[in-house]
Amino acid sequence: MKPLFPTRYHLSGAALAVLLTVSPLAQAEISRGAVMASTCFACHGTDGKSTGAIPSIYGIPADSLIATMKAFREDLRAATVMNRHAKGYTDEEIVHIANYLSNIK
Repeated sequence: MKPLFPTRYHLSGAALAVLLTVSPLAQAEISRGAVMASTCFACHGTDGKSTGAIPSIYGIPADSLIATMKAFREDLRAATVMNRHAKGYTDEEIVHIANYLSNIK
């Protein structure tokens, strides 16, 4: 009798097939930092280039972004919402986000 749902082996094979069809360049472009930073763009604009009152985060060096995010997280820098957002990230995640944002071309 054929199972109703695919087994983990079927799912693993499907995942592998998808990875093999994605170009190496596309695989390199999708990073943990890119995924997490994408949530920043809702307020800070596409690729961090704000067109409104919210500051742009495009082109800021990673070490500055890391220090700023940690200051928000530890309530050492005043904010309306950034301190709440920053509290949701670990040190490692902040580094991933900052590295991605600082390297957007």
